[in-house]
Amino acid sequence: MSSYLLLKWLHILSATVLFGTGLGIAFFQYMSWRSADVAVIARVTRLTVMADFVFTTPAVLAQLLTGFVLLHQLSLPWTTPWVLTALVLYALVGACWLPVVAIQVRLARLAASAHAQGQPLPAEFDRLMRIWCALGWPAFLGVLAIFWLMVRKAVAL
Repeated sequence: MSSYLLLKWLHILSATVLFGTGLGIAFFQYMSWRSADVAVIARVTRLTVMADFVFTTPAVLAQLLTGFVLLHQLSLPWTTPWVLTALVLYALVGACWLPVVAIQVRLARLAASAHAQGQPLPAEFDRLMRIWCALGWPAFLGVLAIFWLMVRKAVAL
């Protein structure tokens, strides 16, 4: 297999992991919150943080690295319109994701504490979950748009 095909495969694989993990995390985190079961919420928020560090973070880094190496191999400038658009969207997604990670860590601590003390979740948990949801939508739509650009670019070749 050529280095180009290997890099392209890694780029597509990391995009898939990024999207799939993000969607899975969002679904389970939101559904656990809606359950109002503090034990479930404590467990899921802890696993959400773990999943972001084990799957999402490496995928985010692989996307950027493989993308730039592919651009170099194809002699494509990063200022090519579809590439520049993808990079702007990537930055938007990152600007939403970084605060979400910090929020998830805080949510996990709040839920673990409430569970350990046999208490309901504090009001701060609901406030942070609303912010988490609000940041999730532009990130989700940004990733969808990046996928569209990848597919559209592939059709153009």
